[in-house]
Amino acid sequence: MRQVVLDTETTGLEVELGHRILEIGCVEIIDRKLTRRTLHHYINPQRASDDGALEVHGITSQFLADKPLFADIFPSFLAFVEGAELVIHNAAFDIAFLNAEMQRIAPKLGVITDYCSVVDSLALARQKHPGQKNNLDALCKRYTVDNSQRELHGALLDAEILADVYLLMTGGQVMLSLGDSAAVSSAPGGEWHRLPADRMPLKVIFASSDELKRHNEKLQLIDRVSDGHCLWRQLEEESP
Repeated sequence: MRQVVLDTETTGLEVELGHRILEIGCVEIIDRKLTRRTLHHYINPQRASDDGALEVHGITSQFLADKPLFADIFPSFLAFVEGAELVIHNAAFDIAFLNAEMQRIAPKLGVITDYCSVVDSLALARQKHPGQKNNLDALCKRYTVDNSQRELHGALLDAEILADVYLLMTGGQVMLSLGDSAAVSSAPGGEWHRLPADRMPLKVIFASSDELKRHNEKLQLIDRVSDGHCLWRQLEEESP
């Protein structure tokens, strides 16, 4: 399953008033694993940002003056997202802006949902945590995701943070990539090797009491945010 976590920054909140996208960031997830493939563009919106929007993203018209237009970056953007499931926080907002930009290029392009499916992580968060704050900062705090670099909103940074939050919120446990098993299995010499029977015994290092305490605290957190589906904890309870 291929997903693309997407975020945009805009010149204002109202697409109906002609506000435009000025930054877009995308992060790829395949089978619930971050692939480290990203897409990021600053865009010349051909208009100034509202004061309120400028306070949020801090991206000035002077900085954007020499950046490409949305029409220029659209082919690479579409190539990156086409066929994927888009994960967007408050999806209706970003989708409306993407559709408006596509219509400016050519009405025959249709809308973004002609090319991708969409899941709204805000709607998922509200379903999972009713009556609570579910903006990205609140979710970072709830799921202990580091957002200390988020002094201003930025599309790529916010997409990267949302990717971490989404994986934790929807699965509790995120796959840990402890090495590329495919690369190992296909590499020359990847066959089994038996160690000699008379080899020196390996040294066994046991976890300290502090390490065990922190391990249990982490499992409790995973168990809480996954509604009791922490597989590691279940295995520990089942073991003799």
